[in-house]
Amino acid sequence: MSDEKQFFGRRNFIKGASASLLLSSMGSYGFEFFKDEKPKRVALIGTGWYGTSDLFKLIQVANVEVISLCDVDSNFLNEVGTLVSQRQKNGKVPKLYSDYREMLKKENLDIVLIGTPDHWHALMCIEALKSGAHVYVQKPISVDVLEGEAMVAAARKYNKVVQVGTQRKSTPHLIDAKQQIVDNGLLGKIGHVEMCCYYHMRANGNPPVQPVPEFLDYDMWTGPAPLRPYDGIPHRRWWRTFREYGNGIMGDMCVHMLDTVRWMLDLGWPKQISSEGGIYIQKDGKSNISDTQTAVFEYDDLNCVWQHRSWGNPADPEYPWAFVIYGDKGVLKGSTMQADFIPYGKEGTPVHFDVLYEKEKYPEDLIEKDNELNAAPATRRHMINFLEAIANGTRPVADIEEGHISTASCILANLSMDLGRPLVYDPKSRTVLNDKEATEKLQRDYRGDWQHPHPDRV
Repeated sequence: MSDEKQFFGRRNFIKGASASLLLSSMGSYGFEFFKDEKPKRVALIGTGWYGTSDLFKLIQVANVEVISLCDVDSNFLNEVGTLVSQRQKNGKVPKLYSDYREMLKKENLDIVLIGTPDHWHALMCIEALKSGAHVYVQKPISVDVLEGEAMVAAARKYNKVVQVGTQRKSTPHLIDAKQQIVDNGLLGKIGHVEMCCYYHMRANGNPPVQPVPEFLDYDMWTGPAPLRPYDGIPHRRWWRTFREYGNGIMGDMCVHMLDTVRWMLDLGWPKQISSEGGIYIQKDGKSNISDTQTAVFEYDDLNCVWQHRSWGNPADPEYPWAFVIYGDKGVLKGSTMQADFIPYGKEGTPVHFDVLYEKEKYPEDLIEKDNELNAAPATRRHMINFLEAIANGTRPVADIEEGHISTASCILANLSMDLGRPLVYDPKSRTVLNDKEATEKLQRDYRGDWQHPHPDRV
């Protein structure tokens, strides 16, 4: 098969098309991978909202059999087991596991999807690779830099495909914007990038400590992370509000936009990263992630500047979570919902790119609980790209190394904020140059008997 352009029609060929015409123009998009082969054996670790949504998108585009599901929440596990039986062709309820290690030992899996909280990504990904499976892992890939280095090393050692869930690279209107505007040079010389998130997404309550419910194995849920007193179901928003389990809004939202900008502009590791911020407004809850933060990712003749606030109004209400690329001939704004090219001066024509929905082609999207309809087409294309890489033995568009660069850059931004100074990371030596204290913080301590992975020993 050819590269991703086979899947994505350029919008300048179909401007003004109706939704139905747009869908029919996609040609072979949506055909089943492995249709004439034995179904690929698939498992999902983490049966919460987003992991389940990823699995459903894979089922839509490929001939797979969901062999097993794993979660430490038995309520989630049983509910999703039933839902999967209704979605997959054979009608079977997958085998249900509470320990991913047992599942990986017992099941001969081709593909493993990981949709757990961030603090589990590294260990699960590496064990899945060792078991012989290809992996689709959600972003950010890790909670510390050395975890990410180990994940890259494992993918290369076991020669498996790892696709990271940074699906903006598979978002139709952003692909169009890259091809039509950036690649064609309409921005001119690019000298500055701004990225932002102004969503009020930082949970900040004060729930009391309470007994752990019987359906949740909280010790296993916590795994290698510090064990916080149990103060309610951690799923969805609550765990993200603690740096014990993730990297705050930097790791959750900046990683998407930084990864998108890096892809559009062909950028690698930043030369230097600096960040300032903290809890400036929302001081009344348990949350320990920043509510206000700015970060600068420096490249040659280009700074990529991030800002988030989980309070107040967005700078641009049309682009509350977005990137803006500034060139000397024009500006490109982009988000999950749209993109706009705005040329300077009287020459040039503004171009608007709209989000693609596929409600008619995939009506089940409309009944999926909490489904992000705007992201569904991107996730399907991301799965197709993942499957194509498996079939061809190539690297996917969101290969683990690219996911590591974007993730680690955000982690280093948080570390810069903590230490109060700029950081220069050297991926060859896996050190922060001339900064012993920062280098020591590239790997955090694991709890109990859990062993932190190392890139030289995977």
